[in-house]
Amino acid sequence: MRRVVRQSKFRHVFGQAVKNDQCYDDIRVSRVTWDSAFCAVNPKFVAIIIEASGGGAFLVLPLHKTGRIDKSYPTVCGHTGPVLDIEWCPHNDQVIASGSEDCTVMVWQIPENGLVTAMSEPVVVLEGHSKRVGIITWHPTARNVLLSAGCDNQIIIWNVGTGEAMINLEDMHPDVIYNVCWNRNGSLICTSCKDKGIRVIDPRKETIIAEKEKAHEGARPMRAIFLSDGNVLTTGFSRMSERQLALWNTSNMDEPMTVNEMDTSNGVLLPFYDPDTNVVYLCGKGDSSIRYFEITDEAPYVHFLSTFATKEPQRGMGYMPKRGLDVNKCEIARFYKLHERKCEPIVMTVPRKSDLFQDDLYPDTAGPDPALEAEDWFDGKNGDPISISLKNGYVPGKNREFKVVKKNILDSKVTKNSENSSPANKSASPTPSIVILLCNHRPTGLQCWRNMLTPRVPDPATWHTV
Repeated sequence: MRRVVRQSKFRHVFGQAVKNDQCYDDIRVSRVTWDSAFCAVNPKFVAIIIEASGGGAFLVLPLHKTGRIDKSYPTVCGHTGPVLDIEWCPHNDQVIASGSEDCTVMVWQIPENGLVTAMSEPVVVLEGHSKRVGIITWHPTARNVLLSAGCDNQIIIWNVGTGEAMINLEDMHPDVIYNVCWNRNGSLICTSCKDKGIRVIDPRKETIIAEKEKAHEGARPMRAIFLSDGNVLTTGFSRMSERQLALWNTSNMDEPMTVNEMDTSNGVLLPFYDPDTNVVYLCGKGDSSIRYFEITDEAPYVHFLSTFATKEPQRGMGYMPKRGLDVNKCEIARFYKLHERKCEPIVMTVPRKSDLFQDDLYPDTAGPDPALEAEDWFDGKNGDPISISLKNGYVPGKNREFKVVKKNILDSKVTKNSENSSPANKSASPTPSIVILLCNHRPTGLQCWRNMLTPRVPDPATWHTV
């Protein structure tokens, strides 16, 4: 006999909002009309874009700092225009990047225990876009590689360690870019654009390797993400303004593998993907629900699992990486839902009676260690994510974090090029540090320094203190 109901261990996923005392209250969530998630989460911090007078700002809160957030709580406030997108570095839980209407990208290093005073000086400012920057995404496996996309229809890939724009994709999109997503090992990106097209691009060769002109007929924004098998999943709107979910094979994009009609709501569907379990969660802006689907290799490929619904609509959504979940409670996903004045964690669990570690729910997942250095990736190398086991749980402890932080974005290409230069004393006068920053951290900047005062190059670890 043929089964009527498809078997799946995720069919009975149980979603639950936490109690009020575990929410983050009295937060003025940004009112900017931009379709980003407005929230970024990792095992240490939750970051939320907020309303700010005279510029742009976002909050960074340690996960345990729940309850009412005082209005005087320090913010990250270096942008001169509203912040549009933020994302934590996957290889350092204290580094976050932000894009803004002021046309800049800034990278920040958050103190280990959170902010004590307002932070207005980023570690590095990346300037290259001529219009507002609405998309920020870190490379999944190469350290110090950051991608940004702006309303100038350009995609720039940066080496954060040197502050240089290494790749500029400027003639591939005739209109505003809606989103950009890396594939599993970071060798390709896929994009969705206002011209209704989705594109698969090899950024280092600067070539489009697959393209679909009208992936969704509707005029409202689309999203496109890579799945772990290399296929692309898109969300968009039909000509009749129905929301759709489609799956595409990048080797032949003439027709979608499958299309699911959803509903007629007008909020953009933000997809969040778990590559370990092949579950996709769809969170619509302005919706009060989270739908989740399982992706399989056999037709019909996309299987609806269930819906988690609440009364309040969501203005944004943060998604916790797998290593930040509680494996002892069989937690398979955790979302941070933004209301108008608060952030509410939502926990997704698979009910299990056993207290033993559930191997089928927690295959090895991507850890915080990078597989490549930035220079290796720009030279053409690829590396799969370095996996870690969650069998004993993942606690962001000092052993792992200090190791990552010490080696992360404050290492720069410049220090490697300056092997013959001894580091200056940390009490060096502030004037030379300013000269280094104005020279954009390039070798020419170091040459300026040598010509001016002394043959010694200051320690790059002191640059961000200016």
